[in-house]
Amino acid sequence: MNRRPTLLAALALTATAALTLSACGSDDDTPAKDKDKDTIAGADTGDKKSPSPTPSESDPASGGRPKITFPADAKNVFEYEKTGDAAKDAALLDSTLSVNSVDEAIFKGSTDTEALGFYNAERALSASITFVNGYLKKNHTWVGETRYFDYEVKLSGATAAYVTYCSDESKSFLKNRKTGKVDNTPTTADSYVLYHTKLAKNADGVWQTTDIASDRGSKTCQP
Repeated sequence: MNRRPTLLAALALTATAALTLSACGSDDDTPAKDKDKDTIAGADTGDKKSPSPTPSESDPASGGRPKITFPADAKNVFEYEKTGDAAKDAALLDSTLSVNSVDEAIFKGSTDTEALGFYNAERALSASITFVNGYLKKNHTWVGETRYFDYEVKLSGATAAYVTYCSDESKSFLKNRKTGKVDNTPTTADSYVLYHTKLAKNADGVWQTTDIASDRGSKTCQP
């Protein structure tokens, strides 16, 4: 199905080349033993096939961070391994929370959620708001499970990171908010999406997603 960011892709696709080029050759590989304890299950075990807990369980809702909640019939699963570098691991975690914040806004039917502006900024925030509003205008939400995998993260200095990953939407489906009808569309190449994202670490230590580009149907993400 095509439930993920066609609008985000349209608004930010021009950034793809810049994000890809910036991510290459600008990696800070300084090791760090201090790993973030607030992370998803797959990262803790080192098993890329291990499912994450529900969004509300995985959110580090401490230190002023907003807690993100999903309905019982929807779930995002993030599959990645910790790198052992504290900065990279923090950027990876906040990248997943950026995704969750966009979906939470869809579920709540509002772009005025605390998490949306907490984990997204600049072009990514404006694109996310447009994307969510596209759902709301059509009375859409979604159900099922979306899987995110094949994560790669690179650092550029102390406050910039580039994260790429794939998504599998074959088990998530659009749902009409008013009627409750679920659109059980078949799995196609368009059910898989490649994402290029840029993150910036703000003064509060949050790695905000500032730019995003997507390639739906990418062969890189096909099973």
